[in-house]
Amino acid sequence: MRSIIITFALFAVIFLGFQQVRSMDKMNEPMKNRSETTATAVFAGGCFWCTESDFEKIDGVIEAISGYTGGHLNNPMYQQVSKGGTGHVEAVKVIYDPAKIHYEKLLEVFWRHVDPTDPGGQFVDRGLQYRSAIFYANQTEKHLAEESKQRLGDSGRFNKPIVTDILPLEEFFPAEDYHQDYYKKRPIRYKFYRSRSGRDQFLKKAWAKPKTHMDKNAMTSDMDTGMEKTGVLSETQSEMGNSGMKSHKKSTLAGHSEDMMGGMSHVTSKGDRMYTRPTEDELRKRLTPIQYKVTRQNGTEPAFNNEYWNHHDAGIYTDIVSGEPLFSSKDKFDSGTGWPSFTRPLEPANIVEKTDRSFWTVRTEVRSRHGDSHLGHVFKDGPAPSGLRYCINSAALRFIPSEDLEKEGYGMYKKLFE
Repeated sequence: MRSIIITFALFAVIFLGFQQVRSMDKMNEPMKNRSETTATAVFAGGCFWCTESDFEKIDGVIEAISGYTGGHLNNPMYQQVSKGGTGHVEAVKVIYDPAKIHYEKLLEVFWRHVDPTDPGGQFVDRGLQYRSAIFYANQTEKHLAEESKQRLGDSGRFNKPIVTDILPLEEFFPAEDYHQDYYKKRPIRYKFYRSRSGRDQFLKKAWAKPKTHMDKNAMTSDMDTGMEKTGVLSETQSEMGNSGMKSHKKSTLAGHSEDMMGGMSHVTSKGDRMYTRPTEDELRKRLTPIQYKVTRQNGTEPAFNNEYWNHHDAGIYTDIVSGEPLFSSKDKFDSGTGWPSFTRPLEPANIVEKTDRSFWTVRTEVRSRHGDSHLGHVFKDGPAPSGLRYCINSAALRFIPSEDLEKEGYGMYKKLFE
């Protein structure tokens, strides 16, 4: 009898164990299926609270995650990114179902919710950390993004050039938990911020009349005026006043803050300027002969006989033509070549790389994005951590000492040298 009981008990244990394994397999199946049937896309549209909210209202979008990407700092924090200087932008990773919505449709939604003509930020949030951008993960996404950008530019909807960057996707760092689903967690604060940001006022005016063949649903998707799609009821102004809400501050370009409860005036410091290229006539008058030869005619200055090859002061290097920030003294090293050398750009978005086939060899030319200045070349023989050597002409640069950053309009970089 005892042997029968033991045998029965052993059989029961095996049977229950088998059932538990099957149950675990079934639990894992949805996760497996989800990874196989979803895709991701990364966009930057200014304040990620708003961009996340806009995308999560779209049918076929499973989730949007607020975060940071495009910079040179690992695991950045909001306080670091919002002050500028990290190279990162506020962005969202959109997780979507390709069976319900295509990448092209996501592009249309993106264009519908940004000011693509603003190179210095988005609406009330100023600084390159708030600029608009599309980050492509492969050549197909790059091609579709470029085509979409071209169509928008050709549509005539905006009377200024479309300047939204289309950049290769680097590591995406999710933002802090309190930023995720902010529009759901803090609906009153979020709606108050958004109403004062100027975003929806601009979008309503810009898209008042259809001018392109872009999908109508993308044009008319909810702009957070009622929040009905999110399940968050509209709060009245009196409810806002009785909520006991504290002032919320969001950093702007020059390290200033705008008190959202006291109104959001546009920052008008030097740091808020747009980087542009003067006319050729103006450049001929303003630049020295060697500066003009290097930046406008792709020239090269003499090694060991230029301004910054042996320069060691703390500060940043900007484009002599446009003023856009390019490199930091913290990334400068002695390469022994006789030209200023850096391991990485201060602002990667301000650097454009092109294939250079001159002098019977293939090299990678480096130019400034806004000034279109020839800067030099980048080589894969540099030190850690990047392994790169940006070999730059001094004549293409203007140095801003760390103690002068604030008065010169580059105050957002002061923290790098403190």
